[in-house]
Amino acid sequence: MISSARPIKAALLALCGALAATSTPARAGPVLLLEAESGRVLYADHQDDQWFPASLTKIMTAYLTFDALKTGRLKLTDTVVMSELAHVQVPSKIGLPVGSEITVDVAIRALVIKSANDVAIMLAEKIGGSEGDFVRLMNDTAKRLGMSRTLFVNANGLPVAGQVSTARDLATLSRAVLREFPEHNALWGMSEFRLGKLRLRSHNGLLRSFEGADGLKTGFICDAGYNVVASATRDGTRLIAVVLGEPSGKDRTLRAASLLDHGFETSAWKAALGAPTLDMLPIDPGARPVQSVRESVVAWNCNGRKPVKKVSRRKPKPHGTTARANTAAKKAVERKQAAAAGSKSAATSTPASPAAKSAAQPARQ
Repeated sequence: MISSARPIKAALLALCGALAATSTPARAGPVLLLEAESGRVLYADHQDDQWFPASLTKIMTAYLTFDALKTGRLKLTDTVVMSELAHVQVPSKIGLPVGSEITVDVAIRALVIKSANDVAIMLAEKIGGSEGDFVRLMNDTAKRLGMSRTLFVNANGLPVAGQVSTARDLATLSRAVLREFPEHNALWGMSEFRLGKLRLRSHNGLLRSFEGADGLKTGFICDAGYNVVASATRDGTRLIAVVLGEPSGKDRTLRAASLLDHGFETSAWKAALGAPTLDMLPIDPGARPVQSVRESVVAWNCNGRKPVKKVSRRKPKPHGTTARANTAAKKAVERKQAAAAGSKSAATSTPASPAAKSAAQPARQ
């Protein structure tokens, strides 16, 4: 009985993997799907390939912030300062002037929900004394958590040589931040928050479109493509999907949603079949080093593309135009006709100089 059961079990596991592969869009990068609490792996593909984490880096920045709060080294009412280094970070950012202060409570919301690059530096300098010292804390923590193929170089994930992670390591970090700091879990599921009169929204489209979505974080740089660590809870079961390297934000959302849907449909099967946990899943011996996917990314600021300019259209005039307006419009037309006639007369009597011709040409942008 035992010997006959093993081939059946193997066949069912293979079937589950095939279902995952066929029920989701074509892969652009590594993916990993697992149960948050048990760590049971429901689907994995190239989970040990190194990748640019982009703003998924901020999950570690948040982890260390939550740890500082838990140990009493930091309070929600403490303030963080917009330094010169924080101020020069590129968007996403809150963009306050140098010397401005916000509370740690507001900073955490800006970090997690808005993915503010300047706020990541503000928190790093507050906790570590400098970004460099904070990065050392990041790498020490990554090593302690077992993130063996991860290296952090900055606190926000903006492009920098050497900063890499994997789908497995990011799943490990995400499980840890949810498990160790449950008092902050609601933050990961917030789709927006207010900063003064501004309403700042999350880049995680799943929070507005997927049933049960409750976190965690998106990331994007041209070389990484569109990344997300997404989580959702249904019937008391929370799943985490790591999706790296999608060519667009829409593809990222669809890929993560497909994986999560697949997970909710098959998690009971995997539990019965004894699918491996993340810790037990062998390291892929063929795991690849980091590579850029810039050429496949659909974004106006990658590959030398320029943003499409919107053509403004004049609104139609309302009905019931007054006689005064009609008279003004008629006079304006007459003036234009007179000016055009004068120009034509001048052109036939006196040839235009080369300088005048040059000045009449529109400038090229």
